[in-house]
Amino acid sequence: MISFSKLLKENQFPKLAALLLLLVLLVIGAVPGYMTGHWQWQKLPPITSIKQLRQLRQQGLNLPGWETIEKSQQQIGGRKWLMQINKKQGTQTQAILLLLPQTDDKNQPEVEWTEIQSWQQWNVAQFRPAEFTVKLASTEVKVEAQFFRASTMKQTFAVLQWYAFPNGGNPSPLQWFVADQLAQLRKQRAPWVGVSIMIPMEPLGQVETTWSLTKSIGETVQRALMAGPL
Repeated sequence: MISFSKLLKENQFPKLAALLLLLVLLVIGAVPGYMTGHWQWQKLPPITSIKQLRQLRQQGLNLPGWETIEKSQQQIGGRKWLMQINKKQGTQTQAILLLLPQTDDKNQPEVEWTEIQSWQQWNVAQFRPAEFTVKLASTEVKVEAQFFRASTMKQTFAVLQWYAFPNGGNPSPLQWFVADQLAQLRKQRAPWVGVSIMIPMEPLGQVETTWSLTKSIGETVQRALMAGPL
């Protein structure tokens, strides 16, 4: 049996903390339902912005400082994503934006990152966690993401991925689930949008050389989502 101290040494404490919090939330949510006979998960609170989220896949996302030069829908795995090619105004810099907005009250993030990797047939390298902060009016939120180099025989990309929430973002479905459970305690929900940003870079180069640009685009996307469909 693996000891608790060994798990801590292996940097598993954040995962354990998330699981313990999840158990607490389930208990808190289950007890009132058990006492009254009305189970909360029989009828989830509605996503108040579901109309805007559905429109996002059709209309795209307007990014200040960027021009949308191409827009289409792509079937990736079992879901339809919006693929938007953007060009930074006054430059030749391009970025491919993939968005998967929640379109139903019961939609949950699942295995989107694996499906994109399979769709693109990427070789992944230089993978690391990433963070950035977004300010909108008086609100400041932290976004955690995954950042890596993805290459094929023809092209290499810097990639940034996360699930965007109204109060931040994270690449883990578990973190969205915790956020949604906390929101449900307030009779609300945590809508989400899957975000994958792909920036062309030199073949097999160092992905860190793109971080400043990638971070800037990530901040712009999160801010636009918070100001609009989220």
